[in-house]
Amino acid sequence: MQIPITRNPAPKAKYTNERTLGFGTVFTNHMCIIHHDEEKGWHNAKIISYGPLHIDPASPILHYAVDIFEGMKAYRYANGEVGLFRPEQNAARMNRSAARMCMPEIPEELQLQAIETLVDLERDWVPGSEGTSLYIRPTMIGDGSRLGVGPAPKHIYYIICSPSGPYYANGIVPVRIHIEDAFVRTVRGGTGTAKTGGNYAASLLAASIAAKRGFDQVMWLDGRENRYVDEVGAMNIIFVIDGKLVTPALTGSILDGITRASVLTLARDAGICVEERQISVDELFEASAAGLLTEAFGTGTAAIISPIGELSYKGRNIHLGKEIGPVARQIYDELTGIQCGRLADTRGWTRVVARG
Repeated sequence: MQIPITRNPAPKAKYTNERTLGFGTVFTNHMCIIHHDEEKGWHNAKIISYGPLHIDPASPILHYAVDIFEGMKAYRYANGEVGLFRPEQNAARMNRSAARMCMPEIPEELQLQAIETLVDLERDWVPGSEGTSLYIRPTMIGDGSRLGVGPAPKHIYYIICSPSGPYYANGIVPVRIHIEDAFVRTVRGGTGTAKTGGNYAASLLAASIAAKRGFDQVMWLDGRENRYVDEVGAMNIIFVIDGKLVTPALTGSILDGITRASVLTLARDAGICVEERQISVDELFEASAAGLLTEAFGTGTAAIISPIGELSYKGRNIHLGKEIGPVARQIYDELTGIQCGRLADTRGWTRVVARG
């Protein structure tokens, strides 16, 4: 599919300081948009000026949260080229989310074409300082004038880009985690495996309460027994127990994280034993008391690795240190090295954005 480009006639000036960009507050001059309806399928792909979307007030996105999205990054290499990290995995997951949410799948090759075309156009906005990147947000929403509950008659797929500063502007600092014992985010058989907005909206109240109590994130437990670890914040979670990497299995309530999968591959290749299984809160406290729980960290696109310094549950606490642990550090350095082009990519994970 051809993707014509209409350049922004009044482009805004680029940022001046890469180190102070923050996350998700600055946006580039253009966006990609593709429409879908029941008669034409996917059509009218184009890159236009960044700006508001035109949707019907009765659009299902506004009434029934019919939406899915992805998050990925583009990195500037030392030689000036721009690269993506495992974008085909994001495209495949987008379609898995679409199937779960009764939305039309979009051909993976079209997704990749749209992403690369937009990133190529905006390549000057890709920062190059350590820890910086161009965050890419592909999104699909249900559109059309229909208030009845059911699949949307129309859909809009669009991509926006946001240059982002270092996630750890002042160095990697372990976070404090509240293990949630009242609210649940998802449940097996629900939408936890889909990257859809409702999952994140459901997390806001508990996260807000935890923040007022001095915690950085919430650890979610399973929605059936409220006993087994699911995720932390908007990230997958991994523990180092007796020298092994232990992480919740993908049993239908948590997201199949691309960073998670990459971390597990790197660990296995380094000879570290990896276990994907149920992990109860009781096991964590028992392992801590025995001196076997030595590290915990979240994995996700934004932070890559987010070390955990404290876990708190019903008045009990596990303290894991005030610095990133050796296992998390080893994996973080290798993974970010591959993403940014500092280390050789021997697994075919990176993709250089071709120049148009």
